[in-house]
Amino acid sequence: MTTATATRAVVLVFALAAGSSAGCLYYLQPLLHEVAADLAVSTATAALLVSTAQIGYLCGLALLVPLGDFLERRRMVPALLAASVLALLVSAFTPIFPLLLASVFATGVTASAAQVVVPWASALAEPERRGEVVGAVMSGLLLGILLSRVLAGAVAEVAGWRAVLLVAAGLQLATALAVYRLAPASGRAADGERYREVLGSVLALIRRHPVLRHRMILGFLSMACFSAVWTALAFLLSGAHGSPYHYPEFVIGLFGLAGAAGALGAPVVGRLADRGNLRAVTTGVWLTVLAGWALLAWGGQQVLVLIVALLVFDFGIQGVQLANQNAVYALDPAVRSRLTTAYMVTYFAGGVAGSTAAGLAYQAGGWPLICALGAATTLLGIALWAGLFARHAVPAREPVPAR
Repeated sequence: MTTATATRAVVLVFALAAGSSAGCLYYLQPLLHEVAADLAVSTATAALLVSTAQIGYLCGLALLVPLGDFLERRRMVPALLAASVLALLVSAFTPIFPLLLASVFATGVTASAAQVVVPWASALAEPERRGEVVGAVMSGLLLGILLSRVLAGAVAEVAGWRAVLLVAAGLQLATALAVYRLAPASGRAADGERYREVLGSVLALIRRHPVLRHRMILGFLSMACFSAVWTALAFLLSGAHGSPYHYPEFVIGLFGLAGAAGALGAPVVGRLADRGNLRAVTTGVWLTVLAGWALLAWGGQQVLVLIVALLVFDFGIQGVQLANQNAVYALDPAVRSRLTTAYMVTYFAGGVAGSTAAGLAYQAGGWPLICALGAATTLLGIALWAGLFARHAVPAREPVPAR
C-alpha cells in the first residue's frame, strides 16, 4: 500500500480520467437518429448502441475493476484508456453497423477505468480528506456523464457524429498520458492472489459486510432515480406526451449544464462526511433528492423551476453517492477496488432499471408519472435508511475520523 498523498494535480487528473471515460458511454445517445440515417438502420436498431455500451460497462465493472487490487494501477488505467482510444477510432471510421456495435461494446468495457481511479484516489487520500477527494473525482465522473451530451450536440452540429468520437479519442489519449506521467505508483494490494480468487472475494465481501449490502441497495435506488430523470427529460423537453416544451436537440443537451452545476457542489458533502457526520449527511441528501422531485414535478410546466430542480436533484443524487462511497471505502483499505465492483455493479444496474422504467412510464403517464414513481422510490430509500440501515452507517473497522 502506497503512502503517497492525493495532490491537487493528481486529483484533477483522476477527475478528468473518470469524467472522460464515463462520458464515452453517452456521446452517441443524443445522436442516434443521425447514426441511423448514416448507416441505413432503423432508429430502434440504432438504440441498441446505448444498451450495448451499458452492458459492456457492466462487464468491465465485474471483470476488470477488481484487478485494481491485483495489478499496478498506474499501468492498468492508461492501458484501459489506450484501449478506449482504439475502440473509439474503430467506431468513428466503421462503415457498417455490426462493427460499430462491437466497438461500442469495447468502449463500454474500457470505460470501467472510471471506477478504477475512484478507489485509487481514496487509497491515496489521507483519512481526514478521503470524502473530499472522492467527492472531487466523483464530481468529475458525473460532469463527464452530463457534459458529454452537450459536447456531442455541439460537435455533431458542426462536423457530424463521427467527429464526436474522434474528439473523444483525442481526450482519452491525452488523459492516458497525464495519468501515466502524473499519478504515483499504487503498488499491488493483492500480492499472491489469483484472478479467480480476487473475483470470488467480491461475493465474500458482500456476505461479510452489512454496510456494503445496505449501501448497494441505496445506490441502486438513487441511480434508478437519476437515470429515470435524464432519460425522461429528453421526452419532456422535445414536447412528447403533451409537454409544453418543444426544444431542438442542441438546446436539450444544454440542460445537462444545470445538472453539472449541481454536481459541482457535491464535494461539500464529502467534507461533511470527513468530519464524522455520515448519518446526518446521508439523511440530508436523501431529503434533498425528495425535494428535488417536488421541484421537478412543478418544473414540468415552468422552465426556470425545472432548471433549479435539476440543480437541487443532481446535488442530492451525487451527495447520496458520496455518502455511500465514504462508508464503503472505509470497510477495508486493501480491497477498495473489489468493494467498488460490488457497489458499482449494483449502482449501475439501478441506472439500467431506471432508464427502462422511465421509457415505459413516460409513455403511460408522461412527466407527472415519472415524478410520482421517482418520489415513491426516494421515499422507499428514506424508509430503508431510517428503519433498517442507519445503525450500520459508520463501519466498525475503520470509523470516519472526526476533526
